Amino acid sequence: MANTLDEDLELGLRLRALRERAGLSQRALAKRANVTNSTISLIESGKTNPSVGALRRILDGIPVSLSEFFAFEPEPEKTVFYAAEDLTEIGKGGVSLKQVGTNLFGRAMMILMETYEVNADTGRVMYGHEAEEGGIVISGRIEVTVGDQRKILGPGDAYYFDSRTPHRFRQVGPEKCVIVSACTPPTF
Repeated sequence: MANTLDEDLELGLRLRALRERAGLSQRALAKRANVTNSTISLIESGKTNPSVGALRRILDGIPVSLSEFFAFEPEPEKTVFYAAEDLTEIGKGGVSLKQVGTNLFGRAMMILMETYEVNADTGRVMYGHEAEEGGIVISGRIEVTVGDQRKILGPGDAYYFDSRTPHRFRQVGPEKCVIVSACTPPTF
């Protein structure tokens, strides 16, 4: 049985696929649906689940009915190679998360290039999600906290953990930190 996070992500991926199929940017759909751009972004990233009324209003902006929306099965992305400028930015603030691919529907893994500006972090509150994740520090230094364990990692150092354990990342030192990471399944 899928958990709520998986269901929220699936709903978000479905919305993104339909929006892109209609040739709409997040901003254009938000304007048509009279919601904020961040609302569309949060739904597509699986971080929030809209009410039925809000979803209906958003789908009217595409336009797609609720029944068409739930019957729609996005095609898995078939792209093999990605130019640096084609990576999808899903981060915010001083944390840049560049995702390989735009459509994670049907994929078993999410790959990210993470950049933490000086003093950036993932937030004071640790979070968990249904997945496993790992990464390698390319440059800079990052403090990784997983449960009650904390370690500062530098270039060449790596981590791997069960993402259900609450965790957070915090840049430390005088230069930004770059990490290449993977998460499976893509429930981030």
